[in-house]
Amino acid sequence: MPRPVTLFTGQWADLPLETLAQKVSEWGFDGLELACWGDHFEVDKALADDGYVRARRELLAHYGLQCYAISNHLVGQCVCDPIDNRHQAILPPRLWGDGDPEGVRQRAAEEMKNTARAAKRFGVDVVNGFTGSSVWAKLYFFPPTSQADIDAGYQDFATRWLPILDVFKEEGVRFALEVHPTEIAYDVITARRALDAVNNHPNFGFNFDPSHLIHQFVNPAYFIDSFPDRIFHAHVKDSRLQLDGRSSILSSHLDFGDPRRGWDFVSPGHGDVKWGPIVRALNRCGYNEPLSIEWEDSGMDREYGAREALALVRSQDFTPSTVAFDAAFANE
Repeated sequence: MPRPVTLFTGQWADLPLETLAQKVSEWGFDGLELACWGDHFEVDKALADDGYVRARRELLAHYGLQCYAISNHLVGQCVCDPIDNRHQAILPPRLWGDGDPEGVRQRAAEEMKNTARAAKRFGVDVVNGFTGSSVWAKLYFFPPTSQADIDAGYQDFATRWLPILDVFKEEGVRFALEVHPTEIAYDVITARRALDAVNNHPNFGFNFDPSHLIHQFVNPAYFIDSFPDRIFHAHVKDSRLQLDGRSSILSSHLDFGDPRRGWDFVSPGHGDVKWGPIVRALNRCGYNEPLSIEWEDSGMDREYGAREALALVRSQDFTPSTVAFDAAFANE
């Protein structure tokens, strides 16, 4: 059976959920991966009112849509980050509070615990998101940075996230970190280090997204093969290198969409991600969960792009063979 294809609503949070649900139903999607911002899925309301959860499910059902995962990237980012004014823009006032950095981190941690509880009420068993990182800014080791400095960052991650992950375990919900620059895990080596830091917690895994790997020259299929039992969810997103001898993969402090950048996100099928090897790797690890399109492309209309991406996924997703191709040649 082909995997269900969903649309992540994070980049569509300016639209009311019902408006978006009607559109994606007409386009032929199987469901939505609901972002915990905009009016799409509000954690505090889900915990305060059983009717809210029921109404969200009824809305999706009305348009023939499923939901397999919710996502709380923005709050998760604030659990481990050094907090500054940028974080105020991505948090609701009740979590920002007075902006004291440690207070923000503590409130974000409690909200992630509540996200697990809300997911359980809503009937999904995966929450995608970010973790933040106290050591991402130390990516380039100057002034000289010791492994002890980096170890302290992974210990900070473990100290802050293990209590959250324990709540996820209690609720029967898994947390899927989107491996991504600015997070505690951004490639294969740091993903392994993050797993080690939380003692391979059974409820900690990954939201696979090749767009964040390909521009780092990391083979996305190799990432899947490295963590076959930790791929809890999968995004379909693409990025394209556009190195011209002047730009670099560090992006030169340029905004997304600026043609001078060394790489940028593009609609699936328009970048450097090769989907065939990824589908084969997902088949090898037994991943039968949704393929969720996270659509980002500064140079394309998003409604056109979402429909085109859906057609791409439908054409590229295939089930593995149950027999060897040359079995028909064998003598009986």
